[in-house]
Amino acid sequence: MAGFWAFFAAFFLVLGLPARAEDGDTTITIKGDKFLPDEVRIPADRKVKLTVRNLDAAPSEFESSDFHREKIVAPGGEITVFVGPLDAGTYEFFDDFHPEDRGHLVVK
Repeated sequence: MAGFWAFFAAFFLVLGLPARAEDGDTTITIKGDKFLPDEVRIPADRKVKLTVRNLDAAPSEFESSDFHREKIVAPGGEITVFVGPLDAGTYEFFDDFHPEDRGHLVVK
């Protein structure tokens, strides 16, 4: 039964549904040159830990001009990025190696 729930959780992660990080910590996955989820909701006025995992065979660069972060994510690797505290609003992030790949932090 535990395997079923693990599969169920992984299925929804891959779908790219908006993530909600009540405590501030969340994970963003890069797969197929896309951010999953591409919209992440985080609390305002709180420091947030983002873990970015790259499941692709090529490097990616997690970058945001809005919240001033830029880090390369090796193939099969992961990075940790701390942001905030941020004011309420929407903040864009993107993969500098694949500029069409974009996502947003929605801060409330």
